[in-house]
Amino acid sequence: MTLTRRTVLRTGAALAAAAGLPAPAIAQAKKISFLTWNIIDQAELINGWIARFKASRPGVDVEWLDKKGPEIPAFYQTQLTAGTPPDVINTQGALGLEYAAQGALLDLTSYLAAESAIKSRFNQDYLANWTLEGRNFMLPFYITKTLLFYNKTLFTAAGLPGAPRSFDEILDAAARITKGDDSGFLTLNFDWLYWPLFAMNGIELLSKDLKKPTFNTPVAAGVVERLAKATAAGAINKISWTGRWVEPNGAFATGKVGMLHAHSPAYFFFKGQGSWVTPDTLGVAHMPGNYATPNSHGLGISKGSKNPELAWDFLKFITADDQAGELATRRKLITGNAGVDTASLAALAKSDPLVHSVLKTQLEHTDKMVGNWRLGNDSRVKEAFWPELQNVLLGRKDAKAALADADRKVERELKRA
Repeated sequence: MTLTRRTVLRTGAALAAAAGLPAPAIAQAKKISFLTWNIIDQAELINGWIARFKASRPGVDVEWLDKKGPEIPAFYQTQLTAGTPPDVINTQGALGLEYAAQGALLDLTSYLAAESAIKSRFNQDYLANWTLEGRNFMLPFYITKTLLFYNKTLFTAAGLPGAPRSFDEILDAAARITKGDDSGFLTLNFDWLYWPLFAMNGIELLSKDLKKPTFNTPVAAGVVERLAKATAAGAINKISWTGRWVEPNGAFATGKVGMLHAHSPAYFFFKGQGSWVTPDTLGVAHMPGNYATPNSHGLGISKGSKNPELAWDFLKFITADDQAGELATRRKLITGNAGVDTASLAALAKSDPLVHSVLKTQLEHTDKMVGNWRLGNDSRVKEAFWPELQNVLLGRKDAKAALADADRKVERELKRA
């Protein structure tokens, strides 16, 4: 899961930036550091990777650092300012693009161009999530996007035949399920994860050149008003707009919510708390229109790295088939390595069909990913838009007024960029 993140200070990035692409020989490079995002539970796996990497490269050392999500931005900024950034960094969502825009990350475009086999190992739609102005700055580490989970028991009781196929059907199903303590629909709201609700209604946040806001329309006002009314009626659980990760997933785990729109890791959270979750009771589907918002983890190299060639070698190593395969097997996830993911899903189809049904959605309709604008100031745009939307959804503000205010705020952030 992720928390709200601020951009790295330009001053810190400037201090960390090194001009050009230094290329010392790997044999001369002695040590790199590797910063990961809250995967300390995989210490045995990561330490095993490092041991194998070092064994095949005498004289090389790798220091592993792991921080919780809320700690990473402040830690990385401090290291940038000191001129000692970790050589390899793992980020989530659009944070990597913000770092790239600040000049903190090494441009990997020439590296990928020189080694086409490395570029081609990845799902290209996911790889493109970390491009800024046509330049590659990160590689996939493990990837996720949103999907729709639904409680088959509640659907059957409400006379619903299956997953909704349109926005209207989502609201209708939510209303029919809602009674007593049961509510109809939940969504995660951080990092634009709710955006498929807008995409399926033809609403675009920004112009194609990402220069102007385009969401302030009568259609958008109507959609937001309908979401607000459904929330006021209890059909949409208010936790959708007030919670973050634990709260909505925990609510769905109780078995008293009909639908949850979330990315694939949510399954493991609510499955751990919900004894009702079985292949017979949990439905898995794409959102209407097959829209989904990615929230993936990427790997990049700090531009201030003293050993960028060794760092690149390490990136290639941990995303190669052997290491990516281990990660996919241990954590039951999709890595972005196309060959590994195909093999992993084939195995899961036999060993764990429900997990297979969840994870295969992550590789389907990857051309319909939304909410993943290539913005170097994503967090600032998000913070300009979300509070105004939240005001409407919680009944605190009129839709037209809120969207007009959000339009002005977003336009200001785009101009500042």
